[in-house]
Amino acid sequence: MACYAVGDVQGCHDELRSLLDLCKFDPAVDRLWLVGDLVNRGPDSAGVLRFVRSLGAAAVVVLGNHDLYLVKVASSPAVSRKRHDTLQDVLDAPDRDELIDWLRTQPLMHVDGSFALVHAGLLPCWSIERAASLAREVEAVLAGPDWRDFMQHLWGNRPAAWHDALIGYERYRVVVNAMTRMRFCSLSGSMEFDAKGPPESAPPGHLPWFEHPDRASRDATVVFGHWSALGFRRGPDYLALDSGCVWGGTMTAVRLEDRMAFQVAAGKMRPCA
Repeated sequence: MACYAVGDVQGCHDELRSLLDLCKFDPAVDRLWLVGDLVNRGPDSAGVLRFVRSLGAAAVVVLGNHDLYLVKVASSPAVSRKRHDTLQDVLDAPDRDELIDWLRTQPLMHVDGSFALVHAGLLPCWSIERAASLAREVEAVLAGPDWRDFMQHLWGNRPAAWHDALIGYERYRVVVNAMTRMRFCSLSGSMEFDAKGPPESAPPGHLPWFEHPDRASRDATVVFGHWSALGFRRGPDYLALDSGCVWGGTMTAVRLEDRMAFQVAAGKMRPCA
């Protein structure tokens, strides 16, 4: 049995299937971890959702910011749409409600042994145990009867830092923003959401969240995506897997047991040492 972690799919259904073929992924014995952002930007979001859902317990998905955006759009006809989203195939699908309900009940974070899976990152002050507990708070609301109201209060950049005294929507918003949107943070743990470039383009006073000197989650390997400008990187305590497939780059998988990487780009399959 092997466990393959895959970077952002974003509607690139064909590339995902090709990548799994390259890995010789067998859902009967192997496990698939997906770092979130299954949907949007690419051509076949509905196909990706149907395929991953069909894998059942063989697949673990954590929610990304584009996944939550889809859930928000589906939550109310009054929600304003982004100009260039590619979600109409899901919204027009005969199984739309089933797909949305399945998506919104996926976790924000998954922990197994020495690995933790999250879409964007973890605030430096959070241990793995603390982060997992906070993720469960949000997951309970998303899976509950008031999820539509929750989605209308989720968006926004403030508060930008964690405080134990936070309650309600502000508390949930910090958790979601860290786990699905964060790239850079300050030494004090305040998140910055405008910069999307590579690590060397960090705004003054900020650094990549995973390089924070006091990061409390260093006792695990954090597997994440979200940051296409960062690209595929294997660090001692992290795996960054968003290699920008939807932007013409590659889609990356890493076999967690030995950190062997596989990549697919533009219909061409190649293993990566």
